[in-house]
Amino acid sequence: MSDTFKALLLTQEDGKTTCNVTTLGNADLPDGDVLLAVDYSSLNYKDGLAITGKGKIVRQWPMVPGIDLAGRVIESASSAYQPGDAVVLTGWSVGEKYWGGYSQRQRVQSKWLVPLPDGMTARQAMAIGTAGFTAMLCIMTLEEAGVTPESGTVVVTGASGGVGSIATSILAKLGYKVAAVSGKADAADYLRQLGASEIIDREEMNQPPRALEGQRWAGGIDTVGSTVLARVLAETSYNGCVAACGLAGGADLPTTVMPFILRNVSLRGVDSVMCPVPRRQQAWRRLVTDLPADALGEIGQVASLEQLPELAEEITYGRIKGRVIVDPNL
Repeated sequence: MSDTFKALLLTQEDGKTTCNVTTLGNADLPDGDVLLAVDYSSLNYKDGLAITGKGKIVRQWPMVPGIDLAGRVIESASSAYQPGDAVVLTGWSVGEKYWGGYSQRQRVQSKWLVPLPDGMTARQAMAIGTAGFTAMLCIMTLEEAGVTPESGTVVVTGASGGVGSIATSILAKLGYKVAAVSGKADAADYLRQLGASEIIDREEMNQPPRALEGQRWAGGIDTVGSTVLARVLAETSYNGCVAACGLAGGADLPTTVMPFILRNVSLRGVDSVMCPVPRRQQAWRRLVTDLPADALGEIGQVASLEQLPELAEEITYGRIKGRVIVDPNL
């Protein structure tokens, strides 16, 4: 095995982020008790912000970005993992504070890893990635709040993006009626293929709501924030629940307490970064059974490390449909 490998490295000087594919060695890798061969990573909105420097994502420099990865153990000082074990890593500030998945090799902490679920390949795991993992956590949150297929329609905002695409597909398979909100004019057929029964233009949902609007949604999964989330809350039915996991439209929330105190609506935040390991394992097991296998073909495209700077720009502007799988070995 060669001591050198390829990685995407971010550096910063005078507040400007620079991104280059470079050659590194094992000695350059950070501390950790497991050395991995990275098979795949993926491109998420947060990765786009990190690579372009448009968001204050990176907290240590230089940084190998990539907030998730799937790979195989090369060396392990942990009794939990042996060479050859297939693993998945999402969250734990990887790609932000600790070096991440845009590398052919990475050294990490064993406590961050979960075994690759039976019945899932590394490529499938990263077609799902942080986005799909987050989508599953959102669906579990709605289920725990009592939102069932019989409760009524679930609205998914940012539905043509990574989280939204997978959430739409899983919800439809589980029997929910899904209203998919998207700003992409050409996304309607794609969203219907994923299982959406209703397509809503984002501009309709981006209009400032009254304190309460007509009751339309039994539940919601929001990736957008700001006015869109405020409208979802104002339109959620009595006892409904909205799972919020993103801020693609803004970090503000111009709402009132009315949905909460007059309709018993609950707003649940969903974070995938620090999610406890048992819940992670539950979510990944659910993804094996609940995400339609054919959906990953519709959702995913494959990119090399060299393509990431351009794709990072695109994802920050909302121009990426579905998921981008990153193959560092291309």
